Amino acid sequence: MPKPATARGEATLRRLLDAAEAEFGERGFHAASVSSITARAKVSQGTFYLYFPSKEAIFGAVVRAIGHALRKHMALAVAQRSDRMQAQRAGIEAFLDFVQRHPGLYRIVQEAQFVDEVAFREYYERLAAGYARSLARDAAAGALAPGDAEVRAWAIMGLGHFLGLRYCLWRQRLPEPEVLDAAMAFIGHGIAPHESGPP
Repeated sequence: MPKPATARGEATLRRLLDAAEAEFGERGFHAASVSSITARAKVSQGTFYLYFPSKEAIFGAVVRAIGHALRKHMALAVAQRSDRMQAQRAGIEAFLDFVQRHPGLYRIVQEAQFVDEVAFREYYERLAAGYARSLARDAAAGALAPGDAEVRAWAIMGLGHFLGLRYCLWRQRLPEPEVLDAAMAFIGHGIAPHESGPP
């Protein structure tokens, strides 16, 4: 994706990406078209092709833009919490908030598996890599128990993914605080019975 040289070009690119996200999210890749994207963005089709060679190219760019925006949104939320377990909760809450703001996220990312598998894998792998680095750093500092940071990252991402699916996508609302309480209890303590201590 070319980087525009002017502020006007940046604004046009942003309009195209926003319009494409809305079109792909509402209609899916195959039903959306370059003409529907440019109509929504209020630019000509000639302008579209200055930025992207095809519908497939802008689709991949949308997946990457969503991933970048999500990582930034979560990082900002986590950075504001000094307690690392509170930071874990803030990260999940930020993900769910992002899903609420980007209702097409699930459809677009899942469809990417069949349209642009490289972008599809990159979306999850970059998210997991950043998350694993953070978990490893916190464990090394003693703020979290020792453990495999990569496995933890993917597991917690899975938890957030399906909470978002059930509540934000299917019910079109954020989950109640007690849902997050239960999720954090699971992250913090697992599902094994608690030790009662020595007899």
